[in-house]
Order: sequence, then C-alpha cells, then structure tokens
Amino acid sequence: MAQAKLSIFFVVEPPKYQDMGCYLAASIRSQFDEPLDLIGYCPEDTIGNMDARALTVYKQLGVDIRPIKTSGKFDPAYPHGNKMLAALEPRDTPYSAFMDSDMLFIGKNQSQNMYRQGHVSVAPATSMYWTGQDIWNDIYAACDMDIPEERIWLSRQRRRKLMPYFNAGLIVFPEGPLNSDGESFAEIWYRLGQTVDQIDIIKKRPYLDQMTLPLAIQAAGLKWNILPEEQHFILGGALRGVPLPEQHDIVMLHYRNFEILREVGHLRTAKKMLEQQIGVRRLDKVQVDPSL
Repeated sequence: MAQAKLSIFFVVEPPKYQDMGCYLAASIRSQFDEPLDLIGYCPEDTIGNMDARALTVYKQLGVDIRPIKTSGKFDPAYPHGNKMLAALEPRDTPYSAFMDSDMLFIGKNQSQNMYRQGHVSVAPATSMYWTGQDIWNDIYAACDMDIPEERIWLSRQRRRKLMPYFNAGLIVFPEGPLNSDGESFAEIWYRLGQTVDQIDIIKKRPYLDQMTLPLAIQAAGLKWNILPEEQHFILGGALRGVPLPEQHDIVMLHYRNFEILREVGHLRTAKKMLEQQIGVRRLDKVQVDPSL
C-alpha cells in the first residue's frame, strides 16, 4: 500500500469545530484519490466532551483523534494558537497541512498541488486593515530578523503590494529539523510567537499566529509558496452574497459559517459528500458506533 506523503490536520474541539471538521474530513476523502493521513486535534480539557456521533464519523473516515495540551502554553490563553500547538505534534509524513475546520474541498485535488519542496505553502491574507505597516518594524526587530524585501498582493486589499502577510487557515509545511538547533518549522513558529507575544507596544491578539508566520518561514530557511486562489477561496466579507466566479476552477472554500456556505449553494455539496462517505447527510442521523 502506498504511503501517504501528506498529513492534513485540523482542530475538532466541540461543538463548532467538531461538526465542521466532520464535513471537512468527508470532503477530503471525496476529493483526493490517494492515501492521506487525517488527524483531528482537540484540547485535552475538552476532548471528553466530543459527541459520540462525531467520533463515529471520524472513525469511519479514518481520522485519528488526538489530544493536545493547551494549558499554560500561552499567557493569557490563546485559542487561536491551538493550530500552533497542534503543528508541534509528531506526524509520520514528510509534509503536513494545517487547515481551519471551516474549510471544504469541492473539487478534485492532489496533495502535490499543496506542497512544494523547500517552501511553506500559504495563501495571502484578505487584508490588514486592523493596523498599519509600521508594525512590522517592531515585529522583526523583536525577533532580531531582517525585514524581507518582497511585497505581495493581499487578496482583498489591492491598492498596493504590502509586506508578506498570510492567512493562517491553510499552512502546508515540511516536517523534520530545519536548523542547526534541530528545530522543526512548527517549533520555530511557536518560539517566535512567544517572542512577539511579549511585545507590549503592539496589538498582538488574535493576530499572533498570522503576524509570526512569515517570520517563521524566513527563520526556518524556507520560502513561501503562494497558493492560487483556487486552492483557498475565502467566502464572506466584501464578497458576501456574490456567486463564485465561474472563470476559476475552485477546489477549496474557506466559508467561515454554514450560512455563508449555504448562500453559495455548497452546504448541499457538503452534505452530499458526507452521505457518499458514511451514508447520512446530517450528523444527528449518525448511528453511534457501540465500540466507542
């Protein structure tokens, strides 16, 4: 049997992320015709609250549910940072992809479209209206790093190119040690996150994961591979209520909530893929596995 080259992992904390993760997992199994390791991480304090129906779905879809320790990892607690903590966990594939749970594959895809050797695959953030560009001077200085020369287009802020700033909802990175200290990409990202979190002069929360992502890529000796919008199409915001563009062969949606997904006609798609994989369209119709 072929070995998976990519692990896709996401947060399954109940109730919201637990349910969204079921549809994400069903869409992955429906749209990828290759072996992939699927892992759902849940904070150890809440994993006991996961619904038996969701656990049944994950079992049928081959999703390995694992606890992560979150207590004391950030001060104060930083739920957005759970993706950083999950990224630190060991996996068995050469590449891993973190995905927000509110994502859905709607078209056929291949893992080779998501990873690239020597790179971290990311998508530009939609905008950075919450602060000015001067903030980067303080961030890079705090980490004793040079500011990169490259500028990029943010996906919904197109007046001029800005400092590299990426959406932390989809991050595809190589596993294993990357520097002389034996740190992995995830360890470098977490370390820099802790450093920036100590800066009192800037607003960090909830953007700490995103603002440290380009620094982690640079510090790891990697480059960023900017994914096409077809691989990460963000719904909502300025595009709320606008139909999906027909000229793009979109394979993955970042939908934020089920109502937005319904507005573009793909909540039905999500339910259909769940039915194809486990036989029911709704989570409340799942027959609980008695072995759980």
